[in-house]
Amino acid sequence: MTAGFHFWDYVVFIAYAVLILGVGLWVSRDKEGHQKNAEDYFLASKSLPWWAIGTSLIAANISAEQFIGMSGSGFALGIAIASYEWMAALTLIIVGKYFLPIFIEKGLYTIPEFVEKRFSTNLKTILAVFWLALYIFVNLASVLYLGGLAIETIMGVDMMYAIIGLALFAAAYSLYGGLSAVAWTDVIQVVFLVLGGLATTYLALNTVSGGEGMIAGFSKVLEAAPEKFHMILDETNDNYNNLPGIWVLVGGLWVANLYYWGFNQYIIQRTLAAKSLRESQKGILLAAFLKLIIPLIVVIPGIAAYVMVNDPEIMANLGQDAMLNVPSAEQADKAYPWLLQFLPVGLKGVAFAALAAAVVSSLASMLNSTSTIFTMDIYKQYINKNANDKETVNVGRISAAVALIIAVIVAPLLGGIDQAFQFIQEYTGIVSPGILAVFMLGLFWKKTTNNAAIWGAIASIPIALALKFLPIPILEPWMHQMGITALLTMAIIMLLSYLQNKGADDPKGIELSKELFKTSPGFNIGSFVVCIILTVLYALFW
Repeated sequence: MTAGFHFWDYVVFIAYAVLILGVGLWVSRDKEGHQKNAEDYFLASKSLPWWAIGTSLIAANISAEQFIGMSGSGFALGIAIASYEWMAALTLIIVGKYFLPIFIEKGLYTIPEFVEKRFSTNLKTILAVFWLALYIFVNLASVLYLGGLAIETIMGVDMMYAIIGLALFAAAYSLYGGLSAVAWTDVIQVVFLVLGGLATTYLALNTVSGGEGMIAGFSKVLEAAPEKFHMILDETNDNYNNLPGIWVLVGGLWVANLYYWGFNQYIIQRTLAAKSLRESQKGILLAAFLKLIIPLIVVIPGIAAYVMVNDPEIMANLGQDAMLNVPSAEQADKAYPWLLQFLPVGLKGVAFAALAAAVVSSLASMLNSTSTIFTMDIYKQYINKNANDKETVNVGRISAAVALIIAVIVAPLLGGIDQAFQFIQEYTGIVSPGILAVFMLGLFWKKTTNNAAIWGAIASIPIALALKFLPIPILEPWMHQMGITALLTMAIIMLLSYLQNKGADDPKGIELSKELFKTSPGFNIGSFVVCIILTVLYALFW
């Protein structure tokens, strides 16, 4: 299936591509008389304003897995999948208030660097190698694969060509310009992402209402599929193991969220590049508000598609083309590409640009963070401790290029979209609880020792694997496994720390004070508003 692209759709998409490349290369240029240094390349000269940070956080986060995967989940199980987005809004506020002040005070380039300052170089290196493997073989490869699959589905382009095209597009400006090029182009990417997503949402709801508009369409969707509007699934639901009822709110999803938003280099890096802590916190707050509207542009279209394909009258009005590649319970991920074919000429180009923007911005962010970790935590630590700025920046570019080439080779091997999602979920779900335990205790418990952290991180893997394969029904939801693994790992670290130091504080323990976590009235009011909106949303769709 192709989305029926016309001349003006191609014009819109090409204009988007030229704009992104133009802005990225313009921002990347070396200022007269100034050689780009490590801070310029990896932390955008620590000059990012709050609105660039907020939009860049969302652009780095939203990718093909949201547009294709979340729309498919909306089609299959409904609004419950929005918990990933709405809980992320609350997580961002926690990260802004309690994690960022410590990270920025320590002047970090990378998350592994924090591990070195709090624990040891050995633990830092272990985690740096882990993150490099995760970014190249899981994150970069899966985003390339899912993006390539989306382009193949929508435009009929061979997947390998689509993967190479996306890789070259992201590399064209991010390798040369570093974080500055990534962050400033992300501002534009988010505009396309939101506009294209809203256009698809409007079209889907307007079609359901028979041309009576978005509000009427939403009312009809609510009426036609009330079972799709429950945030908390009960145990009889087929998808309970993926979203286990109330435990989504109070259980293991917190492990995934805190790990992803708090200790993930390609997410947290743009907050470390802020002009100041206050500016960084304002950016976090903007991202939290944007997170509240993401389900509107990725989940609601999937639910609308479900109503459309199950209404014979709507399908008859859509014509013969609507019968091609119709999404089903077994092929829910076709929902978003299927909807795109009904967009009018021109808007198709905008919607496709939104999808491309989501993929390319995530790729660019991951590339930049991969090169940052390799250069600052491996190259400068073990290969060339005295590297000057020019050598450091060049190594950053070369390492990003090598990572991209490896990911392009690995991407087609992922097989199928369901397996790709499973690949991401299982790999990160096994390792993230141990990493979270190390960081949380390292940040907030002064007695945590280096040896205890290393043994805890190592022990978390067999614990996670044991919980995964034990034939105990209550452990079937992967969120339960993550939550229990994190708690058991924390218990091990605390016990070993106590035995090693006999209850005394570790010399590298972080001194915390109320002043450190003091936030501005604006941040406090904004956070309160986010919490009120979340409470209302969960009350409406309980």
